[in-house]
Amino acid sequence: MTNLFASAGLENDAPRPLADRLRPTRLDEVEGQEHLLGENGALKRLIDAGSLGSLIFWGPPGTGKTTVARLLAHETKLNFVQISAVFSGVADLKKVFEQARARRAAGQGTLLFVDEIHRFNRAQQDSFLPVMEDGTVTLIGATTENPSFELNAALLSRARVMTFRALDEDAIAKLLSRAERVEGKPLPLDAGARAAMLRMADGDGRAALTLAEEIWRAAKVGEIFDAAALANVVQRRAPIYDKAQEGHYNLISALHKSVRGSDPDAALYYFARMLDAGEDPLFLARRVTRMAVEDVGLADPQALAVCNAAKEAYDLLGSPEGELAIAQAVLYVATAPKSNAAYAAFNKAQKLAREHGSLMPPKVILNAPTKLMKGEGYGAGYAYDHDAPDAFSGQDYWPDALGRQKVYEPVERGFEREIRKRLDWWEKLRRERGGA
Repeated sequence: MTNLFASAGLENDAPRPLADRLRPTRLDEVEGQEHLLGENGALKRLIDAGSLGSLIFWGPPGTGKTTVARLLAHETKLNFVQISAVFSGVADLKKVFEQARARRAAGQGTLLFVDEIHRFNRAQQDSFLPVMEDGTVTLIGATTENPSFELNAALLSRARVMTFRALDEDAIAKLLSRAERVEGKPLPLDAGARAAMLRMADGDGRAALTLAEEIWRAAKVGEIFDAAALANVVQRRAPIYDKAQEGHYNLISALHKSVRGSDPDAALYYFARMLDAGEDPLFLARRVTRMAVEDVGLADPQALAVCNAAKEAYDLLGSPEGELAIAQAVLYVATAPKSNAAYAAFNKAQKLAREHGSLMPPKVILNAPTKLMKGEGYGAGYAYDHDAPDAFSGQDYWPDALGRQKVYEPVERGFEREIRKRLDWWEKLRRERGGA
């Protein structure tokens, strides 16, 4: 097996980035992933059991996904092969699989590491299934996106998801201390600047080491940077909050409450603050969409459409132009009439479903594709609504054992005012026609 940590195509004395020089050579050198690699960690247990299996590494950038995959190949004596979904296609995959089969025939296993595996389309993801099932490769896919949404169910069913966490400030501090030992000199930062630098790294170990290199290059002999000088040197301001801590949740709560409270000015202010702190605009687009369905609902059905269009506009335009589309969605949802009736109705329906189990729907509304079912009364007496006056039969669709229930209660605001009129009219017809 080739040296896992040699830079392909580079001479031994060629300059290497600090992050590459500090890449761990043992699993116990990996910082910030104790829940996976500690004594009782999920990955440590698999290694100790001698049965790795295919895995999906899910987590933010700079948390050690690639490094851990390399080290696992070394630990399990598998040949390490790395590809990126960004640069690879079907032909590349076929070649990798053929080489893995040849290796297997010679008694050598293959650990195939696929970076950004979520970038592969459905067909490409499906191509991994046969070689995973027959043991041709042990797959480790790395993704920064939620596997539940980005990876095929068939692929996920054959792999175990391991969640990598953003590095906390203690883990970043340990990385910087290692960098100082390797470089043989301290970072030229006072206490305030060092704390600011930890925040700037934002949980990304690679970013922290890249920052360290920038600082050493920029500092003159004997110069010590304070926080303001640091921000000027690296042209990067510290985030206002840590995305995994209280400040993040405080601001998203403030944004949501401002939208719910129909205060577009405050909503736009908190939206701008979160963007300024480095928040992912797509995270905010998702949250505003949630507000549209939870707090506006059918009072203005266009709110959901506007939010979806804003997300599509952001995908098309990118940042910063696309952020204006999300800002427009924030304003639309904040100024829309409010109703949580759909949200409340869904919760009530879920509660009924949980509490009453598998009740049989009334036979009158069930199809009868066989003679036996017809003989049992399936579909007998069904009233086809389009043949009824006002296209409304007033038939009862609830399970006999449960009886009619009231779940959706539209409010007298926005479009739901019209829905309320319809429901009241249908209820009147139902009573008149004996369906109540």
